[in-house]
Amino acid sequence: MDERKRFEKGLEVRRAVLGDKHVNKALEKIDSFTEEFQDLVTRHAWGEIWTRPGLPRHTRSLITLGMLIALNREGEIRLHLRGAINNGVSRDELKELFLQAAVYCGVPAANSAFRAAEEVFAEQDRRA
Repeated sequence: MDERKRFEKGLEVRRAVLGDKHVNKALEKIDSFTEEFQDLVTRHAWGEIWTRPGLPRHTRSLITLGMLIALNREGEIRLHLRGAINNGVSRDELKELFLQAAVYCGVPAANSAFRAAEEVFAEQDRRA
C-alpha cells in the first residue's frame, strides 16, 4: 500500500473508531506545526496498525486502553473509551479491564480510568 492509500485507509478507520466530530476537530486544527504529526498518526497508528487483520477492533480498543491506563494518559483514555464503545466493548468488559489494570498498573491509574469512564458513560446516557 502506498503512503497516500495508507493515509486514506487510516482516516477511514480513525473516523469509524473515534467519530467524525473528533477527527474533523483534529483536522481543522492542522497548521504547519502539527501537519506532519497528524499525517504520521493517521498513516501509522490508524492506517498501518488499526487496519491489520490480525486482531478485531474490539480487541485493539481493549489493548489500547490498557496501555493508556498504564501510562496514565487521561485525555487519551477518554478518547479511546468512546472509540471502544464504538467498537462494541461493553461497560462490563471495561470494568474488568480496569480491575485488572488496578493489579498490574496500580490503583491510582485504574481509579483515573474508572473516573474517566463514569464521565463518558454519563455523557452517553444524557444523549440516549
